[in-house]
Amino acid sequence: MPTKIFLLSPANLGGTRARQLMSPRASFAAAVQYRSPEGVPIADAFAFMSALYFRGKIAYARRFAAASTRIGGDGIFVITPGFGLVPSDWRITNERMRKLRATDIDAAKRSYAKPLRDHAKSIAEAIDGEADAQVVLLGSIASGKYVDVLLPIFREKLLFPAPFAGLGDMARGGLMLRAARESRELPYATLDAPRHRAPGTSGKMPALP
Repeated sequence: MPTKIFLLSPANLGGTRARQLMSPRASFAAAVQYRSPEGVPIADAFAFMSALYFRGKIAYARRFAAASTRIGGDGIFVITPGFGLVPSDWRITNERMRKLRATDIDAAKRSYAKPLRDHAKSIAEAIDGEADAQVVLLGSIASGKYVDVLLPIFREKLLFPAPFAGLGDMARGGLMLRAARESRELPYATLDAPRHRAPGTSGKMPALP
């Protein structure tokens, strides 16, 4: 099976649910893990903070990722401010959370772009000899905060789900959850394809192809 790597955009670390996760009084499982010395797996933390959108991304990636033996892991990486690309079981501690929250997601800022670029280059070098390898970005492609860093590195290997164009986060999350449940992979497009909603179209979730 050809290598298929998924890059997942991060959750909003400044929202209400992020504050709930960090609350010293919170008793739910992810919050208890967060306060532990080991921390909470980033996939669990972001699924709580981002609700439907990240739950959809991680479920979809886990269903369709095909890891490369040259890289190891499960073929899923999460984009993080300040830490670059991390595996889905990478753990967030209170110390790491401070750095995550203090780093702006801005392709022009070295503190964000350099670790992301360095990790992306390592992955690109590892799969360079795999002609059929794909790198699928599950995140915003309308702005440059991810694409401006990743596209020059992965080039034609970097793809995104074509049905994402014009959809909001909740619709994307629902679409991916349903696709994962039904084992129906979405069609992908290159970053040369239109990425914005066409005039006159709605933001409703389309039917699966």
